[in-house]
Amino acid sequence: MNSQAKLLDKLCANIAPGKLEWIGLRSERRGEVVVVDQAEAAVGLGLMGDHRMKKTPGSARQVTLISSEYIEAICRHTGHQSIDPLLLRRNLVISGMNMNLLRYQRLQIGEVILETNALCHPCSRMDEALGAGGTAAMFGYGGLCAKVIQGGVMRVGDAVVRLPVIDNQARLFP
Repeated sequence: MNSQAKLLDKLCANIAPGKLEWIGLRSERRGEVVVVDQAEAAVGLGLMGDHRMKKTPGSARQVTLISSEYIEAICRHTGHQSIDPLLLRRNLVISGMNMNLLRYQRLQIGEVILETNALCHPCSRMDEALGAGGTAAMFGYGGLCAKVIQGGVMRVGDAVVRLPVIDNQARLFP
């Protein structure tokens, strides 16, 4: 395990579980977001019913996550009282965890294990969704991309638990 992995593992050692607040799926790119109470994840592919399942198997962007705390920050930057998560086009909204610490971590949500990786940068559509400056307001608050390591079902209300790093775990740290 390299030094960055060791530092993140140490910082995350006592992180309290969070909660899955919201799930959204899109059957096609630029398609309508459908809000669901539960989703089934397939290893190496993503969430059943989401357009990402049709993309390259093994992609690092199978599932996208954002925190409710990030959404609150985006509200402050845009002047909105609240923002419906479906406007942000992410798959999962979690709460109660410091998303900055969750990059390159494994998270268990229900039966599903996700491995987070890249930052999920906002696209220019956020200006359409949030108004002028929406993309800029989301910069640094777009959340994370993840891949499915263990499939299964996750439900709104499930705990989001950070799993400890295993020394032989194959991980890429920049």
